[in-house]
Amino acid sequence: MTSISPLENILKKGVFGDYEGKQEDKLIKIEEIKNLFIFQIVQYKNSSLKIKDLKFDGLTLPEETMKTNYNKDSRLLWCGPKNWLLISSKKDLIKNIQLSFKEDEFAVTDLSHSRAVIEVEGEYVKEVLKKGCPVNFNELKTNNCVNSIFNGIAVTIDLINEKPDKVRLFILRSFSESFYYSITDCCLEYGYKAV
Repeated sequence: MTSISPLENILKKGVFGDYEGKQEDKLIKIEEIKNLFIFQIVQYKNSSLKIKDLKFDGLTLPEETMKTNYNKDSRLLWCGPKNWLLISSKKDLIKNIQLSFKEDEFAVTDLSHSRAVIEVEGEYVKEVLKKGCPVNFNELKTNNCVNSIFNGIAVTIDLINEKPDKVRLFILRSFSESFYYSITDCCLEYGYKAV
């Protein structure tokens, strides 16, 4: 999938903020992630299918709050009761979705072109997120996800790794520029590298 990047006109590569005298690996790294397929999957209320019996790409749909199941190509994020986000880099995803999620059991919506994805990595990522988000990041662990707001902008946060922290932030495309300015402004104190 090739699309015009939502941040194409504003993302400038380089180092910014308080970076002087710091090793490059100590800076926060910010990168726009492109060419991901993003689908919202919602199970109908009248569906009789048991979620634990369903697998997609070898993954079960997480049934616990804030949990993420993943493999090297795909991530399934719990977004609410009977509501998930599927993020993948696989090109043949649509065929697999049609086989796994029957139309009379699930509503599947392609959100790929309506979202911007920003990956933020580094030692101070949770401190940056605390500046604009009401989530208790001390309780958020690897492979947890949460829907929240960041400085008034709706965001889905997927914590991919800890030490150093690595998160993917999913934002509505129409708010991506405002969000990018907001997150980079919060990173200035620590110094960041945009790649």
